[in-house]
Amino acid sequence: MRVVLDTNVLLAALISSEGPPDAIYRAWRGGRFELVTSMTQLGELRRVSRYPKLKAILPPHRVGAMINNLQRAIVLETLPPLPHGIEPNDPDDIFLLTTALGGAADFLVTGDRRAGLLQMGNIGRTRIVTPAMFHQETLESSRSRP
Repeated sequence: MRVVLDTNVLLAALISSEGPPDAIYRAWRGGRFELVTSMTQLGELRRVSRYPKLKAILPPHRVGAMINNLQRAIVLETLPPLPHGIEPNDPDDIFLLTTALGGAADFLVTGDRRAGLLQMGNIGRTRIVTPAMFHQETLESSRSRP
């Protein structure tokens, strides 16, 4: 299973060791699924983590460790164009959609309820879900299977 995690999910995993974002990140580190990311997202993670509000609560070494870990994911150097007719509410989310398409992801996990990605429901074969949905439907349900 291939998964794209929105930058907000990755940051949430760094901020709190409780809750679905951290459990999802740990599940990837434990080899439960393949993570797909892009050079664009790694750049965004570096940039956003330097915002004063986040810098106050995220030590740079923790962000650096995550970025180093993400280098072991499937990292797309270039992204495909967005298919005609698909226009996200937030143009800053285009790279997430194209990362999902370019990486043939099964899921795009986002915590951003205002940007409109969740309302899309899917892009191509990729389901767009919240961290709680992904954790419950995918990670927890796979543990209960024999």
